[in-house]
Amino acid sequence: MKPLFTPRWPWRNPHFQSVLPSVLPRFWLRRRAAAMLDASRELVLDCGDGVRLQAWHARPEQPLMGSAILLHGWEGSADSYYVVAMATRLFEAGVEVVRLNLRDHGDTHHLNEGIFHSCRLPEAVGAVAALAPRLCAPPWLVGFSLGGNFMLRVAASTDARVPRLNSVVAVSPVLHPDSAMVAMEQGWQVYQSYFVRKWSRSLRRKRELWRSVAVDESFFDLGDLRRMTAAMVKRHTDFPDIQAYLDGYAVTGERLASLRAPATIVIAEDDPIIPVADVARLAASPLLRVVTVPHGGHMGFMPNPWSESWVIRFVMEELGLTAAQDLREAGPAT
Repeated sequence: MKPLFTPRWPWRNPHFQSVLPSVLPRFWLRRRAAAMLDASRELVLDCGDGVRLQAWHARPEQPLMGSAILLHGWEGSADSYYVVAMATRLFEAGVEVVRLNLRDHGDTHHLNEGIFHSCRLPEAVGAVAALAPRLCAPPWLVGFSLGGNFMLRVAASTDARVPRLNSVVAVSPVLHPDSAMVAMEQGWQVYQSYFVRKWSRSLRRKRELWRSVAVDESFFDLGDLRRMTAAMVKRHTDFPDIQAYLDGYAVTGERLASLRAPATIVIAEDDPIIPVADVARLAASPLLRVVTVPHGGHMGFMPNPWSESWVIRFVMEELGLTAAQDLREAGPAT
């Protein structure tokens, strides 16, 4: 039966759902996440071609129930609220969990000279390949927004380095970036302003560390994502134009026809950033399952401000971990 997420009014507003995870206080989450965070050890991964990416690996006490690699969205990090919340629940269920940072995300701008862009799939593949031998089992890949897009592309990659994967869950993944950009251009401008501000901050940090690859000051005056992206593509990629670049990391069309592991996409019909209509543009595959729910915004899925995101329970069920988590919380029988 199709799982449902049905928040009550007024919490079902899509903008409330999309913004809330970014403004929630972290005190209670940090308290619950303390064991997972204390167990986390930094890894600097050799991803091939001289690229290094940072990850945080937490292994709970035995018995281990599996391994998961989590990947944040654009301008998020391994410490993003939604990543830490998901990692904590997995860790509590006995899963060793890796929180991976994309290039130039988190405090990692010093690791690589070139700037981040979303077509750097080979280094994400390299990170998963470097992690696989360290893990107790073929990993589950769990990605959020752009991280979901990356994880789907890793699972569909024909790169020989891709290790055996268990399955993939992508939460509110970017399906076609041009559609997402149009949605932000035509919708509530808060989203575009948010990403312009965070991307600009990231690029200024990069400029402090790597003058040779820095964008010039005029870049920051462009003021909107499309013009900024076009300028980045022209200087820092080999793509002929912005459209070719955006098509380069879309998962629509035949991109997911080559999936090598079962994949589930969960997306809200009212997502103000990722148009649900793009679901119809995905390749049909016996390995791909798409779950849509009426409400949830972009990566929200919050019943109310005081409750855990519904998507955490959804991911746990997709990975077959709900029963194990319930048993652990119940404790030994008496």
